[in-house]
Amino acid sequence: MKDIRICVIGLGYVGLPLARLFSTKYPTIGFDLNKKRVEALMAGHDATLEVPDELLQDAIENHGFVCTTDLERIKDCNFYVVAVPTPVDENNRPDLKPLWGASETVGKVISKGDIVVYESTVYPGVTEEECLPVVERVSGLKFNEDFFAGYSPERINPGDKQHTVEKIRKVTSGSTPEIADIVDGVYNSVLVNGTHKAPSIKVAEASKIIENSQRDVNIAFMNELAKIFNAMGIDTHDVIEAASSKWNFIKMSPGLVGGHCISVDPYYLIQKAQVYGVLPRVMYNARRLNDGMGAYVANQAVKCMNKAGVMVKDARILILGVTFKENCPDIRNTKVVDIYHTLEEYTPNITVYDPWADVEMVRHEYGIEVTNSLPAGCFDAVILAVAHKEFLDLDVAALVAPGGVVYDVKGVLPRDIVDARL
Repeated sequence: MKDIRICVIGLGYVGLPLARLFSTKYPTIGFDLNKKRVEALMAGHDATLEVPDELLQDAIENHGFVCTTDLERIKDCNFYVVAVPTPVDENNRPDLKPLWGASETVGKVISKGDIVVYESTVYPGVTEEECLPVVERVSGLKFNEDFFAGYSPERINPGDKQHTVEKIRKVTSGSTPEIADIVDGVYNSVLVNGTHKAPSIKVAEASKIIENSQRDVNIAFMNELAKIFNAMGIDTHDVIEAASSKWNFIKMSPGLVGGHCISVDPYYLIQKAQVYGVLPRVMYNARRLNDGMGAYVANQAVKCMNKAGVMVKDARILILGVTFKENCPDIRNTKVVDIYHTLEEYTPNITVYDPWADVEMVRHEYGIEVTNSLPAGCFDAVILAVAHKEFLDLDVAALVAPGGVVYDVKGVLPRDIVDARL
């Protein structure tokens, strides 16, 4: 396939970095339904902070990168990449509506000989059983005769400035051996560390979902250990440090599991496994345990306050951080919200400080007021929930009223100022 012309559909945390990278090698257009998002990108700023402004501006000015909401402008492309979210509903069932919508978009513009590659995290079979039939229906073209497909799971880690998209080794696949080679070649041409070509689309889909599920299970194990050792009066982080002195111990820490990947994707495989008559008990229990950690942290902080003789009712509490991870503005599915709502049962005097979070977005998504400025005054309890770099240099002890407590969820504050940690 010659003269590759790429369109990336969905310009979020995954799509934009990929589109920007492709633009350094191929004519590339980014497509998104969010007009404000497109306008901001074309003005040279990415609110997710995944693509630095200078790189984005360079792509626009020197590589002809364009973002649009206009279907007409992407009809001349021949290599479509779908990078839209795959959320779950209120019952933790896979919500494929964004994928169906993106597939309809592809169906409206795809032509004979074109390729569509999906990057969204899904359970095995979604690309061929759910997405491509939509493309066929809308386009009137026949899959693997008139148009072709591939799957290359995203591996973006929001906020990670070391494992950026060009440095990530990606899995690729195609609907025929020839198409697999083309898809692999396109990705390989822009990646520093190359690719791994999977034997089928379903294998590629499965590989992605077990990456996140494995991490979810491992963190759940550490969270369970934290609960055990906390009950025994043993510091979990000290135990981990001791155990990690063995060469084959996998060092991980307990914590909150939020975001759009690890806390969501396992549900896709859990749901599909049950269709085949398999109950994935380990994955299911890991999800339940990790989903409950926000409330657990709040209750542990309350216990710490009680032990210190701090009146919990109407206490002044400061929560440091609301994003789902450090040094990143992403608030999707953040479990800090669970800490907040649990503490609300005891006091209305809760302040949330996060210099990275979009105040309006947090208010819209969660109904919580957040400040980007360090609040004045002293607090009865300070809970470090997110390890932003700004908090590591913060004089946390100066924020605590006499007799107040500090609870460290991340285990990063100086031990001499911390009353308890997860």
